[in-house]
Amino acid sequence: MTLQLSRTAPGLVEVLGPGRRFVLWVQGCPLACPGCMSRDTWDADGGREVTLEELTALWRDFLDLGATGITVSGGEPMEQAAALADFLDSARDEATAVGREADVLVYTGYEEDELASLGPAARRLADSADALITGRFRVAEPTRLAWRGSANQRLLPRTPLGRRRYAGNADRLVENTEMQVFADDQALLLVGIPDRGVLTQAERRMRGDGLTFGGGVSWRP
Repeated sequence: MTLQLSRTAPGLVEVLGPGRRFVLWVQGCPLACPGCMSRDTWDADGGREVTLEELTALWRDFLDLGATGITVSGGEPMEQAAALADFLDSARDEATAVGREADVLVYTGYEEDELASLGPAARRLADSADALITGRFRVAEPTRLAWRGSANQRLLPRTPLGRRRYAGNADRLVENTEMQVFADDQALLLVGIPDRGVLTQAERRMRGDGLTFGGGVSWRP
């Protein structure tokens, strides 16, 4: 089985869930929320195809780096639910093999009561998550809720591990939004939930410093 993948963070991420995390963004989203910072993940034919074995091998490398969890975003993970659920089964086996307990956080634009209507694969993916963040991104509803982009989105722990790791975070507010930056000679990757206007300001400032975006930016078509 293969997965259409947009990208993975090249290093451990600490701003999209508790602890140090392996973060992946899947490709393809039919919801197309206005104001989304990852418009480049909407096209189901974009990104690149990877095998689950490749993805599991990459997760094994992140375990060696000290990863304590996985965050799945997108795109819309429920569009590739079967492949993701299989990957998460393998990922848990890999973590168990090295004596580590790794939690899974899945972002979905669907509401909790919509998931049941998406079919058995989506229900299986939801059941594979230790916690879900649900709900469409609404650009007109900014929030300081931890790990969420808009005030309507809900954090739902679903397992004993999820309840332990995410306890107290459902209503936790953060004073300042945290972002991580990864860069190489090909791209600049901003990870996290930015405040409104931050991306445009950052783009303007970098252009003022002589930096150009030959491949464009993810938050515009």
